[in-house]
Amino acid sequence: MQALAALWVFVWAHLSPAWGDVVSSFQDAPGCLDFFYQGKVPEWGAATPGTARLCQRFHNSYHFATLYDTHHRIAVYSAYRFQTSDGGGREKRWFVEPQLVDLTWGAEMRDGYWLGQDNPDIYLGERQALNEDYTHSGFDRGHLNPNGHHAVPSRNATFTLTNVVPQNPKMNQNAWRNYESQLTDLFNGQCAKAYVLVGAIPSASNWIIKNNVKRVNIPEYLWNAYCCLDNNNRPIHSGGATALNTEQNRVDRRTIADLTAFLQQYANSPVGELFLNNCEA
Repeated sequence: MQALAALWVFVWAHLSPAWGDVVSSFQDAPGCLDFFYQGKVPEWGAATPGTARLCQRFHNSYHFATLYDTHHRIAVYSAYRFQTSDGGGREKRWFVEPQLVDLTWGAEMRDGYWLGQDNPDIYLGERQALNEDYTHSGFDRGHLNPNGHHAVPSRNATFTLTNVVPQNPKMNQNAWRNYESQLTDLFNGQCAKAYVLVGAIPSASNWIIKNNVKRVNIPEYLWNAYCCLDNNNRPIHSGGATALNTEQNRVDRRTIADLTAFLQQYANSPVGELFLNNCEA
């Protein structure tokens, strides 16, 4: 009986990524695949060593998807569908992904503080950033998938540390914030649906360092891509942007083709399509 129980624990631990929050492939979780236009998952970043595929689970539902770089402890990108905001305040908690600590733990994102209190002998930050990494770092916890592009409870779910990167405060609170607001107006005014990718390009040697340990990579660039659809689910508009993560405080608008060429400079393999047919009808 003990041998059978041990075998079941082994099998469950190895199969759980297909059913929980951390998945072996986004295609394994249809509810998570819905955040990609026509189910097309980008090739960009897929070959990055140490990546984890997160179906961001909150209140027992998926709210967006994240390809997470566990080496740099920042997201490669987050993918989501725009929602018109229904108000609601900012989440006061910062969540972490339990299954990046132990695959047998629950699939729901957890408040990092209380997860740490419940597991005082286990270090939570081996494969992900923690709230204390950002404290007094001089960098904002910059959302990739912005909370303002969602209604509650998806808005709350964006406050997971697997969805944020160290952003220059001036850029995050000014030019990038203004760009997100402009997208809100565009999506509300012209799009029946909008699919969005927001990602970060790691820097070569710039890190948040705590106790002489490189903890969180400070990205060189942020980037954004969107695909806007009409009421018949036909693409009608697309675009994107890049921003140097400095006090330069500027966002450069780009076409999907231009953005793909930009990303190719930082890739060792073909970037491929960010959206099916490059979001063309």
